[in-house]
Amino acid sequence: MFKALILGAAAGGGLPQWNCGCENCNLARAGDILASTQSSLAVTMDGASWVILNASPDIRAQIAANPALHPRNLRDTPITGVLLTNGDIDHVAGLLSLREGQPFTLYATGEIHDVLAANPLMQAVDTARVPRVAIALDQPVTLLPGLTATLFSVPGKVPLYMEGETVETDLEGEQTTGVHLQAGGRNIFYIPGCAAVTDRLATRLRGADMVFFDGTLWRDDEMIRMGLSQKTGRRMGHISMCGPEGSIAALRDLGIGRKIYVHMNNSNPVLRPTTPERAEAESAGWIIGQDGMELTA
Repeated sequence: MFKALILGAAAGGGLPQWNCGCENCNLARAGDILASTQSSLAVTMDGASWVILNASPDIRAQIAANPALHPRNLRDTPITGVLLTNGDIDHVAGLLSLREGQPFTLYATGEIHDVLAANPLMQAVDTARVPRVAIALDQPVTLLPGLTATLFSVPGKVPLYMEGETVETDLEGEQTTGVHLQAGGRNIFYIPGCAAVTDRLATRLRGADMVFFDGTLWRDDEMIRMGLSQKTGRRMGHISMCGPEGSIAALRDLGIGRKIYVHMNNSNPVLRPTTPERAEAESAGWIIGQDGMELTA
């Protein structure tokens, strides 16, 4: 049976973010709302072997918080692989915490592998023990017995550290991908970063059993309104939840079984259980992801 374990439900920086005094972060510090680590999902078919989707900077704490991922012997891990959806810092920095000579397979598109190979720090993750497997778009690869993954492009942008003077935020290619997981006739999607729901993406998601989707911001100008940033969500490569072009509207009539928001920014009001925004999302059939949440299909 397919099982997904949300290791981290927050966007980059987590909740609370170390340098943020917004309402959500202060409530999380006080224990009045749930704190969240940075975006990552673990998947398994048998509970014994796991693959991690995106290695967040919080991966050491995430592994410690989930006994299913603990070592079973003196030097051991049930984690057999890590799959990356893009090259964002909050999705790849955790690889440096997995450098202790433990074998696992690292899956990503060819372009993302090239980005990692160009960074000398990433050479600490020894290729002799951690083989790199390049996944071509729209070509399935077996992650675990009974579980295949297909990477596909979604609108997005290059990682922040690769931005130039001009930033294309609806770029489609190998830099920003979603994951289509297939297990026992079930179709599960993991899309933690997405700038827009195109007709092609909507068609792909129609009738899915489960979709984990980018929930970074409630509204596009959220961080500007709060005085936290001068960037809109679209400028950062993330669709908003609300509005006629938001993800709630875009995924409403696609017949998706369960819809779960992940990768939520510390500013997002849905993180507070009593807000009207949380009520609106839940009334539209969305689950607000939380660290440690388990879902089966």
